[in-house]
Amino acid sequence: MTLEGLDDLDKQILYALQRDARGTSSQDIADSAGVSASTVRNRINRLEERGILRGYHGDVDYERAGYQLYTLIVCTAPVPRREELAEAALGVPGVVRVEEVMTGAENVHVSAVGTDSDDLSRIGRDLDDLGLEVVDEDLIRSVHAGPYEGFDTGFEDES
Repeated sequence: MTLEGLDDLDKQILYALQRDARGTSSQDIADSAGVSASTVRNRINRLEERGILRGYHGDVDYERAGYQLYTLIVCTAPVPRREELAEAALGVPGVVRVEEVMTGAENVHVSAVGTDSDDLSRIGRDLDDLGLEVVDEDLIRSVHAGPYEGFDTGFEDES
């Protein structure tokens, strides 16, 4: 979905939630934006209903949680089945995220957590059984994420 129809308040809400969804209340956003908390809650509901705001996810440091084998598995799927296979991959035990890539042969990226090398091998076999060709596997050291600066409308951050 494009930014069409998003105003500055919508962008402020998205930016604040991307920065820290758990630690930011609708009242915090309202105070910064100069509107009521109920207006912010209504906007959040609208963003969710429109499918722009899709969820709130815990950002897990798998290594600190005792799972050193956080892996990116790069796969190739036949283009006509890419979406179907990507959705099916999320059902494989250990798979925590699946991304569809629009171009190139390596068009499905699977993030998985394994307990040991045998578990990672099993995940690879399960993906292969679905019809995904495993092209590459890389252990992930860390992941860094932040809010999209295009949503930053310059409101004051009071944290």
